[in-house]
Amino acid sequence: MALARKGRSHRTIDYWPGFVDALSTLLMSIMFLLSVFVLAQFLLGREITGKDEVLNRLNSQINELTQLLALEKSGKQDLEDSLANLQASLAQSEGERSRLQALLDQGAGSTEAANQKIGRLGSELEAEQQVSARAMSQIELLNQQIAALRSQIAAIEGALQASEAKDQASQAKIADLGRRLNVALAQRVQELNRYRSDFFGRLREILSDRENIRIVGDRFVFQSEVLFPSGSSDLNPEGQAEMAKLAAALLDLAKEIPAEINWVLRVDGHTDNVQLSGSGRFADNWELSSARATSVVKFLMSRGVPADRLVAAGFGEFQPIAEGEDPGARAQNRRIELKLTEK
Repeated sequence: MALARKGRSHRTIDYWPGFVDALSTLLMSIMFLLSVFVLAQFLLGREITGKDEVLNRLNSQINELTQLLALEKSGKQDLEDSLANLQASLAQSEGERSRLQALLDQGAGSTEAANQKIGRLGSELEAEQQVSARAMSQIELLNQQIAALRSQIAAIEGALQASEAKDQASQAKIADLGRRLNVALAQRVQELNRYRSDFFGRLREILSDRENIRIVGDRFVFQSEVLFPSGSSDLNPEGQAEMAKLAAALLDLAKEIPAEINWVLRVDGHTDNVQLSGSGRFADNWELSSARATSVVKFLMSRGVPADRLVAAGFGEFQPIAEGEDPGARAQNRRIELKLTEK
């Protein structure tokens, strides 16, 4: 009997210390992963904030350069108008000088003829000499004015050249800022696309894996039969359950999207091309599609989704995704589309 008890005591094994060690290791691993996740979220937030500050600075610089360019163009136009006026004055002055020169030449010829008949034309000679003296004085004055006008024209032409050079430099700077702005905007779009992918991934996990709930391009598509009775815009119980899951996923995602990204969830209603009877609640497919989109938006609002993050639109039967008149094609075209996008 003693030997039997001794054998049983040797077969007893204590597993508890090993289990405690394994559990401790698992908890430490989970804490480490959580720490890495929190650190990554912090670094990502700082990076997005920095990009937004750069984007704001670029927008401010573009506005300032645009205003300066407008002022330069206005000044350039004034200079061009002044140049045109001075050139017109120059042409007029040169014409007047030519007329006076011709008159002076005519007076000189008259003087030479008068010298041959002094005794008979003395008074006429004196008058012609006075006219010639006045003409010479006017010609000298016109020459001075023409020289001054030419000096002004040269100064204006120099100012115009400087303005054109400055304008070209401003245009080049604006083009460079535009390229940088496009890069920043592309980065913002990529960030929103990443959040859209996360959102669709979560919807795949929480919504039923059914053929009438699917992703088409950048949109999440619900067939109308999942959400509404035929010809109605009131969500059925099954549709309310699916939309409740959607609202929960959207609220979780909204906590992660930075406030600087001005996003909205667009809800688009679509119908098939079968016309409604006039005796029903809705006059046509436009009203039905709009009412269904609005019904989804109002339900999401009732579950806490902010109204300024939702948009409802109705397209009737005019945006089909399946061609044909068979029941299968019409069923695909009766749908609610959800798209996460920017305002």
